[in-house]
Amino acid sequence: MIVIVGCIVVIAAVLTGFTWAGGHFAALIHPSEIVTIGGAALGSLIVMSPKKVLIDLVRGLVQCVKGTPYNQRAYEELFKALYDLFRLARREGLIVLESHLSRPEESALFQKYPAILRNHHIMEFISGALTPLIEGTVRPEQLPSLLEAELKVIEEEHHGPQGVLSKTADALPGFGIVAAVLGIVITMGAIDGPVEEVGEKVGAALVGTFLGILLSYGFFAPLAVRMEFLGAAELAFFRTIATAIQGFANDLPPKVAVEQACRGVMSEMRPSRAELDELFAAVEAS
Repeated sequence: MIVIVGCIVVIAAVLTGFTWAGGHFAALIHPSEIVTIGGAALGSLIVMSPKKVLIDLVRGLVQCVKGTPYNQRAYEELFKALYDLFRLARREGLIVLESHLSRPEESALFQKYPAILRNHHIMEFISGALTPLIEGTVRPEQLPSLLEAELKVIEEEHHGPQGVLSKTADALPGFGIVAAVLGIVITMGAIDGPVEEVGEKVGAALVGTFLGILLSYGFFAPLAVRMEFLGAAELAFFRTIATAIQGFANDLPPKVAVEQACRGVMSEMRPSRAELDELFAAVEAS
């Protein structure tokens, strides 16, 4: 929603300034320029991007509009789910978690936390972190390196869509110049025509430059930065999970493990001490 509002503000500011200066909106409508710039930008995006990056880019753009799912409510549900898991493991042993992690959709524990259960990336990360401990294939001191390797992959996968979108933004002013040059070529073919016709064609050519710069700095570059922030928010969420599980693997009590992870959460998302106690109490009462 914020992205849509921002785009509307950009468009409104440009059009308002243009009309106040005596311009006419119809002078900016040239489909041929849009086709040239948009087609060239889309083509270059496809050429430079592997299939997975294109898919991730589409998902990232949708996420830009919807906003991050890793908000304060998601953190609160995460802390409750982890505390519930840790309490169960401390009380009945790690082996009891196997059924919950292998079939989470049938787990009464995870069904209490639908936001966590619906996100298969979160479930896979939690399962991938706890399963080696349950099976005894890794020692607690080996767990950080395993989780760090997975976090590094998550971070690198974020860079792909951001990179191609940023490079496309950098290329858009150039595509605008290409459209403008084509417009001038067309103008040269009609140079002996009426002054009004020549002026219209020159104006259309200049619109190409205008659109290329506006799309670059007004839309594509901000979207790339927005995707960077969304990727950082997701990485921080998974790093919080890793910190909590590492703490529990090192024999910290469930509350202390969750509190330790909570300390690394940004202040905007971090629950206060009183709120964290309320979350613990809600889990204990359930």
